[in-house]
Amino acid sequence: MTLTQDIKSKLSQLNVLEKIIVVNVVVFLLGLLLQLPQEVVKQSSLMWFELPSEFSDFIFKPWSLITYAFVHYDFLHILFNMLWLYVIGQLFLNLFSPKLALNVYFLGAISGGLLFMLCYSLFPQVFLTGNRLVGASASVRALLIFICAYLPNKEIRFFTFNLKLWYFGLGIVILDVLGLFGNNAGGNLAHIGGAALGYFYAIQFRKGNDIGKGFERWMDAFVGFFKSSKKAPLKTVHKNKSKVGGYTKQDFDTFNNQKKIDIILDKISKSGYDSLSSEEKEFLFRAGK
Repeated sequence: MTLTQDIKSKLSQLNVLEKIIVVNVVVFLLGLLLQLPQEVVKQSSLMWFELPSEFSDFIFKPWSLITYAFVHYDFLHILFNMLWLYVIGQLFLNLFSPKLALNVYFLGAISGGLLFMLCYSLFPQVFLTGNRLVGASASVRALLIFICAYLPNKEIRFFTFNLKLWYFGLGIVILDVLGLFGNNAGGNLAHIGGAALGYFYAIQFRKGNDIGKGFERWMDAFVGFFKSSKKAPLKTVHKNKSKVGGYTKQDFDTFNNQKKIDIILDKISKSGYDSLSSEEKEFLFRAGK
């Protein structure tokens, strides 16, 4: 097995959220490589994938509303985000489908990014413009709060005592709100946006409403657009028009001949071979060939 085949084999065994972790790590390494030859500033090697705080910049790179969630520059930033994603992902995929996980992940990123840009546009005097948003934190928050809202009374072991999930989720959100007054206000805005999406999605999902179905169909259509349009060559199928009820004339002849042989053999067992007519003897002779 070649190295490429071995990598493909290992990737095929990963679940969807583990594959997202791989993508995040690959993008992180790409960002490091781009810094070396160009000697660029750390926060600009992947600038076309970062989400700007101003809508006037965003309209020139709308894809950044999703791609920012795959960009990390600091090792500790990606380490903690991916550890959270791995642990939450195992729990999430034990309860829900991979497609639901992807819906929550990407919609969490979109919700966090939109709240980030909205607040920076409405309150420029509070949140200084010119910032860029990167990181998967909003998506991770969405997955976490979805589970907390869907199973609020499920208990988890927290150090030496049990803690209900809704207490845990509430504590995370409170920390994010307090973080708005710190140095990472933009990041915490995204966290809150992702958490709000996760909560609303879970509440609706408990009622039987999957609010991500429209996004899921859009993503399926988007991915399908890039799939190969080549179709396998059409095979010419010649239909046997003599078929009746799915059987051909030959099938009926074979059945009739076997039935006739059975009757002749039954006659021989009862009356002996000499009791056969000349036609029956000839038929049995031909059948024996």
